[in-house]
Amino acid sequence: MTGGTVLMGLYQAGETAFPIALGLIVEHTMRDRSSGSLGVSIAALAVIITTVSLSWRFGMRILQKANTTEAHRWRVRVAACGLQPVARDVDLKSGEVLTIATEDADQSADIIEVVPLLVSSLVAVVIAAVALSLADLRLGLLVIVGTVAILSVLSVMSRRIGSSTHEQQARVARAGAKVADLIIGLRPLHGFGGNHAAFRSYRKVSTQAKQQSVTVARVNGVYAGTALALNAVLAAAVTLTAGWLAFDGRINIGELVMAVGLAQFIMEPLKLFSEMPKYVMIARASAERMALVLTAPPVTTPGPERPAAGRGLEVDCVRHGALREVKFQVAAGEFVAIAAYQPRAAADLASILALNVPPEAYEGAVRVGGRDLADLSTAAVREHMLVNPYDGEIFAGTLRTNIDPSGTSRTVPEAVEASMLTDVVALHREGLDHPVRDRGANLSGGQRQRLSLARALAADTDVLVLRDPTTAVDAVTEQLIARNVAKLRRGRTTVVITSSPALLDAADRVLVLDDGVITAEDTHRNLLATDEDYCKAVAR
Repeated sequence: MTGGTVLMGLYQAGETAFPIALGLIVEHTMRDRSSGSLGVSIAALAVIITTVSLSWRFGMRILQKANTTEAHRWRVRVAACGLQPVARDVDLKSGEVLTIATEDADQSADIIEVVPLLVSSLVAVVIAAVALSLADLRLGLLVIVGTVAILSVLSVMSRRIGSSTHEQQARVARAGAKVADLIIGLRPLHGFGGNHAAFRSYRKVSTQAKQQSVTVARVNGVYAGTALALNAVLAAAVTLTAGWLAFDGRINIGELVMAVGLAQFIMEPLKLFSEMPKYVMIARASAERMALVLTAPPVTTPGPERPAAGRGLEVDCVRHGALREVKFQVAAGEFVAIAAYQPRAAADLASILALNVPPEAYEGAVRVGGRDLADLSTAAVREHMLVNPYDGEIFAGTLRTNIDPSGTSRTVPEAVEASMLTDVVALHREGLDHPVRDRGANLSGGQRQRLSLARALAADTDVLVLRDPTTAVDAVTEQLIARNVAKLRRGRTTVVITSSPALLDAADRVLVLDDGVITAEDTHRNLLATDEDYCKAVAR
């Protein structure tokens, strides 16, 4: 910004110097009409034009590079904050975060160009006022007073632009969030015929955003028209005053030429000067929206410790949501299945283990690697324990990048085989490099689920928690997946929350979660033989 401000100030100083130099040339030419004077005059104008050209070229290059760099930094920072789980009372949806991380980040970064242009415009106005004051004090005062009056009027109008723009950005973000929600739920909407109602809902939100955009455009139009009119009035006033002073003999012809030239030139810096409040208000509105993401409180304040290696998972008398007093232990290297009779209880347990619920929001304790979750850092927990979500997202890219996003896994082939994704890989000539569309639009439900499972297995964490990983596959494939997962995860801690008989049978033991508590514990086959309720719940 400093380098750009200096060069843009030099550009505006050169632009202002041009009409001043013309006035001086006219005045001296009238006294000395020699070829030497003409050559000096041409050389002086050449120096001014060269200065103007080079300072503009390199000044704008510096400023645009700075603007682009700053926008990139804000996009990355907002995206990083948006990817972290935040407290549930923060009303931010994924579509809104997307808009903030793109449009608002770019508009906030525009301040990098706005400030130097504002300073350079001020330089031009000051130089013009000083030069006109040297010719006649009234001309200089007219420029200063007129500029202050114009900015005072426009600063009041810019507040309306700021409030209108803030509301427009909020409504556009809400429309974006609505689109994201609809895309996620498109298949279920089609299933029960709710797509038309969803479309009407989106159309209403989009119409509100459109109406607010029209309001902002109208306010901007009034602002731009007012600024142009006021600038023209000031330029006309300077020109007419200079003509009157020249006619009255108080300034000479050279000073008249300078005054008329400055009156025409000053329109440009005044235009920039008058537009700056509008851009500042827009940037400020965007910055306030970015602050919503950047200051959003996290789900929990992470501790400094790390889980110990070679230890399992312990849930000690946890009460939250549908969980009344859940207590169980999973030893290191054990494969345990949890048969949850109520889906809500399964979801609440998975949310707690995935750190989506802060430790202070539930009673009891969860220990990973022998230490409480409250004492562990989020990064350390996720390195040690992976909770694969029920509705794992599929990203645009390839099968390989979805399975191994970081490109560091050494168990991709084993994960592909264990998840029975081998048939999908074999179907395509590109193999693992087969392209995948956004949200896995070119994959079936079962293929998406197996791809998500392969990603979880490829992570190869010490503790792996899976929730209903085979609900979209056929019984034969489910049986093979259960055997493969048990074989691949042998020696490492694995917890599967499921009602799948195949996975329950593959587990070392089964815990029955009913009415928020663990009511039974045994092998799958023993439970089938002795527990009638269990048999009804899991038999297919």
